[in-house]
Amino acid sequence: MRPRLVRRRAATALGSYTSTALGILGSVVAMRLLAPFDFGRLTLVLATVGLFQLLLDLTSEEALVKYGFRFSERGDWARFGRLLRVALAAKSGSAIVAGLLIAATAPLADALFDAELTKPLLIAAALPLLYSFESTAASLLVLRGRYDVRAWFLSVTMAVRLVAIAIAAPHGVTATVVGLVVGQVVATSAIATVGLVAFRRFPQVASVPLGDERPEILRFVLHSSLGTGLVSLRGWIAPILLGVASDVRQVGFFRAAQAPQQGFAALTAPVRMVMLTEHTRDWERGRRGEVLENVRRYSLAAAALMLVAVPVFWWLMPDLVRLVLTERYLPAVDAARVMLLAAAVQLVYGWTKSLPVSIGRPNLRFVAHGIETAVLIPLIVPLGREWGATGAAVAVVASTLVFAAVWTVLLLRLRRDPGAAQPEAQPA
Repeated sequence: MRPRLVRRRAATALGSYTSTALGILGSVVAMRLLAPFDFGRLTLVLATVGLFQLLLDLTSEEALVKYGFRFSERGDWARFGRLLRVALAAKSGSAIVAGLLIAATAPLADALFDAELTKPLLIAAALPLLYSFESTAASLLVLRGRYDVRAWFLSVTMAVRLVAIAIAAPHGVTATVVGLVVGQVVATSAIATVGLVAFRRFPQVASVPLGDERPEILRFVLHSSLGTGLVSLRGWIAPILLGVASDVRQVGFFRAAQAPQQGFAALTAPVRMVMLTEHTRDWERGRRGEVLENVRRYSLAAAALMLVAVPVFWWLMPDLVRLVLTERYLPAVDAARVMLLAAAVQLVYGWTKSLPVSIGRPNLRFVAHGIETAVLIPLIVPLGREWGATGAAVAVVASTLVFAAVWTVLLLRLRRDPGAAQPEAQPA
């Protein structure tokens, strides 16, 4: 393996782990500075933003990565430039719509959740547009093969977020949201500047229409957006439905119980970033069997790690909650133990976030997450009403196991016939 590639992967891992540590620290600081009820309010604000943003989002940045590699491998810089402009317009346009809808529905939140949420939601409506510029700039760094720089900018974002929370949280939920918005302005400005520099290093030629590949790209964006929307529904609908079925305090406990998911996702974040970049490039170069074999090796290694880690964290959970989050969050221990099981399964199947993009089949993600969501939603309301955060965690585990079973079947089919994973329309 080339020394430069080794250094780049090592830098990616270090940057990713740093960003995750800062992100977890930010959540811990928020939980310690805000009482469970107020932390539940903050969770509902961010969940509402996330839900609207990703349900309405056109995930054009994934198409930018997939087809950007295709056009760059061909040296088709005219279509490359056109692809970037279309992707940026689609991403920012859908984000503006999401922000407007968040602002329009904010006055209804107080009655729905029996808590004061209107003002922080109106302020948070600016976040989707800021996120859209950040994700597009990040895609340009990936296309340059600089996933290490992308990882370090995640650290910048999380560091700014941590500072914002530490300064604003003592003044309440609304002040915290203001701090998060201001911090995101700073972080987005920084990565957007570097993303522009990365774009200018590509050959600059006059753009031309996407031509015969336009229908294929549109299908990819549609399927990818549907899949991402379902990921959003799965990830953010749980605290929202729990807030309706139970109370805001249980939402705070549930969010605290999601710490194992956050931590385990952090463990594989650099690996997933590398897989997205290198698997997409390798797939476009025709090395498809090698990509699927790498996925298999990752899953086996992750499963072995989880067999050791899960019993240890299960045993330590009460002490960890008491140490990190204080005695106020001890009611979240049982929910956290249950969520630990879901987190372990999600880590083993972490490649499902990048593989559909790499192989040009985002519809597979839509199928898997659609089935998962169909299991989650009917369970979370009755279980959450009966057992609060713990019941919601049980619903998440059940749906996660179904998700894993679906992807096992899909992967076996891909391994038997890698050619079946080709996009419907091939480049001329």
